[in-house]
Amino acid sequence: MPRQAQIKSFGKRWFLKIFKKTLIVLLILGLLLVGFATYTVRQSFAQESGTIQLPELKAEVTVQRDKWGIPHIYAANSHDLFMAQGYIHAQDRFWQMDFWRHIGSGRLSEMFGSSQVDTDKYLRTMGWARVAQQEIQEMNAEMKAYLEAYADGVNAYLAEHQGSALSLEYAVLKFLNPGYQPEPWQILHSLTWGKVMAYDLGRNFQSEIERAILLKTLSPTQVEELFPPYPEDLPVILPEFQGGEAGEAGEAEEAGGGNNVEVLFNSPDVFSALEGINKPMMALEQLIGPTGIGIGSNNWVISGQRTATGKPILANDPHLGVQIPSIWYEVGLHCTPKSAECPYNVTGFSFAGMIGVIIGHSDRIAWGVTNVQSDVMDLYIEKINPKNPNQYEVNGKWVDMQLVKETIQVAGSQPIVQTVRYTRHGPILSDVSPNLNEFKPSQSIELPQNYAVALRWTALAPSKLAYAIPQINRAQNWQEFRTAASNYDVPAQNFVYADIDGNIGYQMPGKFPIRAKGDGRYPVPGWTDEYEWQSYIDFEQLPKSFNPSQGYIATANNLVMREYPYLITADWVYGYRAQRIVEMISQQTEAISLKDVQQIQGDDRNLNAQTLVPLLQSITVNTPRLQAAQKLLRNWNLQLGMTSPAAALFEVFWKYLLADTFHDQLPEKYFPDGGDRWYAVVANLVKQPNSSWWDNRNTPKVENRDQILRQSFTKAVDELERIQSKDPKNWNWGKLHTVTFKNATLGKSGVAPIEALFNRGAFATAGNGETVNANRWRANKSFEVTDIPSLRMIVDLGNLNNSVAIHTPGQSGHAFHTHYNDMVDPWRKIEYHPMLTVSTAGTLKLVPK
Repeated sequence: MPRQAQIKSFGKRWFLKIFKKTLIVLLILGLLLVGFATYTVRQSFAQESGTIQLPELKAEVTVQRDKWGIPHIYAANSHDLFMAQGYIHAQDRFWQMDFWRHIGSGRLSEMFGSSQVDTDKYLRTMGWARVAQQEIQEMNAEMKAYLEAYADGVNAYLAEHQGSALSLEYAVLKFLNPGYQPEPWQILHSLTWGKVMAYDLGRNFQSEIERAILLKTLSPTQVEELFPPYPEDLPVILPEFQGGEAGEAGEAEEAGGGNNVEVLFNSPDVFSALEGINKPMMALEQLIGPTGIGIGSNNWVISGQRTATGKPILANDPHLGVQIPSIWYEVGLHCTPKSAECPYNVTGFSFAGMIGVIIGHSDRIAWGVTNVQSDVMDLYIEKINPKNPNQYEVNGKWVDMQLVKETIQVAGSQPIVQTVRYTRHGPILSDVSPNLNEFKPSQSIELPQNYAVALRWTALAPSKLAYAIPQINRAQNWQEFRTAASNYDVPAQNFVYADIDGNIGYQMPGKFPIRAKGDGRYPVPGWTDEYEWQSYIDFEQLPKSFNPSQGYIATANNLVMREYPYLITADWVYGYRAQRIVEMISQQTEAISLKDVQQIQGDDRNLNAQTLVPLLQSITVNTPRLQAAQKLLRNWNLQLGMTSPAAALFEVFWKYLLADTFHDQLPEKYFPDGGDRWYAVVANLVKQPNSSWWDNRNTPKVENRDQILRQSFTKAVDELERIQSKDPKNWNWGKLHTVTFKNATLGKSGVAPIEALFNRGAFATAGNGETVNANRWRANKSFEVTDIPSLRMIVDLGNLNNSVAIHTPGQSGHAFHTHYNDMVDPWRKIEYHPMLTVSTAGTLKLVPK
């Protein structure tokens, strides 16, 4: 063989040999990397069987998990029951618990660095941790013992797990914040959970700000048209209820509807202060999901006189922001045996971080909640002393503010010292507004040189909420339930109730201010006593009902009753979901079964389409493609089904109708989101074909209703042809209307590989925010779902073993765990699992050390 050929052959063999060795090395490295990644991911998974020794435990505890990973805890005493709950919560959800406690105390910068300083300043100004500390000082021995037991359980888990053994998120956080170590759990951390939830379900001051800012460009009449009164044809929760006498306080409130808003809002600087409050508020919303306005829930209870079992059926589906892990943690808490010292036998949904079951049933009673969305937040415009920024005026005199120093620890940076200023009404929110400067006096009226905006809110005073949860869990009857509910003061809720004896009931607990003047809908002057809170409505005067003659009670955040002497809110959720629930219960001619109740929870009928489709069918369209689209609506059942072409057409049309009608007259920040309020606004406007709202001010001609309807319909067809198909029969609502479950922290990092680790989706969904199956999208943003029925529960009081539930996306908080997102598909398809199950996937014994 010629030498050149030999060299060539040798080179080829050498190359192949090196290539093979390199391939083997890469393969080994790849396998090691996969193995390490698998180990890193799996090492935080909960131990579900075997035996674990726990210090402080008094006796053996058994934890049985079903095929969905839902634990049922069996303990001989209350201490061990709640200690085990803390341990199990930490097993599955410690990252979530850690994150939420940092929100509650305004300490996000300790975890995530300087990007969260503004949010922390806002949270420290709210001062939830300070309020929680007051609650601890006032707490009785039993409640403190329960919360200490829970904390012991969490800390027992932390003692044996660190870093990525706690959760995969900590492995990622190590690159961003190498020095972070979770601190031990404290009672404080459980109590601040309630404050975060109160904020999540409240924040009605957002409406106050919106109305005030709209007055900048609209007349008071126009603003009120955008916040219409509750429609006469929509249902109330207690149609049989007749309100009593309010006395002088109630009469004063009725008389004080005016707030002199024209005087207050002539100053452009006041608008600056109010707009500035929005920025940190929106930053917090990015972390905990959509809050306050638009967030709703459904619950109803049907008496045995209407059911197939002859006993009550109770249903609940709270609507909260989309997130992963699930905001709920399903659990059973069982005393063995049930006794005076250990009186719990309850199953349902808890929050990781807090003891007990928030929504569920015991062996005697069941209960469900919806948010009242009460007006318990008022903004006060304070006069500030031009010579001393730490003084404000009260009835003609300068008064010193309370000053509280806060130190914010920032990962990777120096601590920041913040001074929070308090007036008699509460913290000055405008201090955390980045664009608030010293105000200048208005040219039109005599106003002081300096303003500040303070918040008064029921959640900024000590609460009894923590007591209510274990008390409800051990209640045996209606009287004990009401006593327990009386402590459920913040956030205010609509409770429905049922028991195995066949009773049904409704109770609204909460702290509701009685105002000397005003209706809470606009910011008010803080420098006089004219608009002060005088007291709270007495619990015995709050709305309630027991075994009403109609045989059911249904709530969907709607108006509680037509005649009530006190103000709960002037901004009820309009009752479109309630209307549909009431229709399906009251019009049922056969006895109602559990399957019927499941169908109600999954109903997608759009009552907005009921108003607008007849108008769309009546307008003239001239092209075959528009006529083909119009034909889709002819026999449509108005259900927003996942695969429905007509649903896709109508919802895209609704987006354009709102834009074409309102965008020319409203600030971009307040473009319509398409929710229940806009249903009511448009329902009123379509009766006025030549209303000025229909006219587009950016065009020389004057448009009317039918022209805008035709224009919006055409745009909808154009969009669907462009993004889905030229053939209307191929349009699909679910392909547009998807839900992606995003981790509230690292899932929104903006780094695609990190987001891919923790987020799941997109999944097609049915409905919209005002169908009973309430998967909300926002017309001013996109078709992506923002909040959902976070759980569904149906309790059969005739046989509790038939009770069913589902939540989403799954029970585990650990990415890549089997139970991380295994409930998404059954949830989308309105399927359920048993709340009580005899099948056991794993049995864990917790024993004293």
